[in-house]
Amino acid sequence: MLAQPSLGFWGGYNKASGWNQGLVKPLRGPHLASSIIHRTAAQAERPDGSLQLALTVAGIAEENRGRDIVILDMRQQTAIFDYFVLATGTSRRQLHSISEEIDRVLQDTLGDHRLGIEGYVDGRWILLDYGDVVVHLFDEQSREYYDLEQLWCSAKRVPWVAPTTG
Repeated sequence: MLAQPSLGFWGGYNKASGWNQGLVKPLRGPHLASSIIHRTAAQAERPDGSLQLALTVAGIAEENRGRDIVILDMRQQTAIFDYFVLATGTSRRQLHSISEEIDRVLQDTLGDHRLGIEGYVDGRWILLDYGDVVVHLFDEQSREYYDLEQLWCSAKRVPWVAPTTG
């Protein structure tokens, strides 16, 4: 049986039982308020910044051999964040590497700081909260089990093509 990570209100969905009520719970601490404050400041500085952030995250995941990378436009589903970026890794070590590289690049190149992280220790589903963009890094089993693409099936997929090397 797959252990359920503590992921705030992002909840889960699995094909066998539908909505995973056990994951839905209120956020602890100042996370939601700081996300909304960060989002407002980021939007004032650069209105298209959240899309650029999502595309940058997808590129970093690709460079670190993440697979099945999907960007979901969440603006019509919620006012709390703009995009989900989902990626799958093959090992806990790879998921940690992707998450650390995302943090490093976003901080060094875009000046974006992560507001929260969940699931890093277990390394099966790592959630990175950047306010406008929420990054979900999964191992294969967790990605299939929680099936966020099905949960948020009404969200539009953002066209994204991995850069070619060479």
